[in-house]
Amino acid sequence: MNIRDLRYFLAVAEFHHFGRAAEHCCVSQPTLSGQIKKLEEELGVTLLERTNRRVMLTEIGAQVEQSARRILREVDTIKEVARSSHDPLSGKFRLGAFPTLSTYIFPRLVPKVKASMPNLRLILIEEKTAILIEKLRHGEIDAALLALPVRDDYLVSKPLFDDEFLLAVPPEHPLARARSVDQQALKNQRLLLLEEGHCLRDQALEICGLNGIAEEQDFRATGLETLRQMIKAGSGITFMPRIAIQKDEAGIHYVPFTSPAPVRTIGLVWRKTTARQPVIDTLVECLTAKPGHPDSCGHAVSIAGGTVE
Repeated sequence: MNIRDLRYFLAVAEFHHFGRAAEHCCVSQPTLSGQIKKLEEELGVTLLERTNRRVMLTEIGAQVEQSARRILREVDTIKEVARSSHDPLSGKFRLGAFPTLSTYIFPRLVPKVKASMPNLRLILIEEKTAILIEKLRHGEIDAALLALPVRDDYLVSKPLFDDEFLLAVPPEHPLARARSVDQQALKNQRLLLLEEGHCLRDQALEICGLNGIAEEQDFRATGLETLRQMIKAGSGITFMPRIAIQKDEAGIHYVPFTSPAPVRTIGLVWRKTTARQPVIDTLVECLTAKPGHPDSCGHAVSIAGGTVE
């Protein structure tokens, strides 16, 4: 058994097709098929169920797949450790963020990372919070930008900034001209929210629960930009994080809440056992740079009309 054969096997498990798996691995189909057959003979089990139309994992094959993925992740970690010993800010780094944050923070972060860590290959992953935490735990990503707190003994986090919520209303709404709004004043209002699985939805529901605010049951948006367009169409009101607010935006009014305003704390989360601490430290510096005080990224990170502090 060798690492190459495990990669061949995982490629077939992913594509369910020998031809596409061989193309992915840059080998001929007979070569890939032959090596997997040798692997099965060595283990004395059948890993794949072969039919004319599809290739499927057997029950034992599914168990071997999980082990093979763990092994290859460890192999990749060994290679990253070796590379980082020569240049700690080089190699591949996989950074995740949830959808209602990634759209707004990644475009501002990427140029700073390229300037401060030119030898780093930054791979960006957008997923819901629960999936990102699982990917962190299993070594599939190196760090993630998440709403804190994240309660997991295997992970460590660093708070970066507070992202304040504002009330988003259409221009004709009675609250559109208000300088500020008390959360208690929304008791008779119904808010448009995101669909299940979004952490922003959970945060909004927590605010609603504390203040007796109801959710609009007939509509749930798939993303924050859909929610924004629904407000512009006059279909309701919602909470909008400051990071997503666009400067001089027409067709929508953002009203700040009276103190204490609802906020979500954004932080960087990573494994306690990571070998990429120098990269993580530099990312933290990029995301916490004070206005007018250049850091290793060159200058502060501008966020939706403000600066991350």
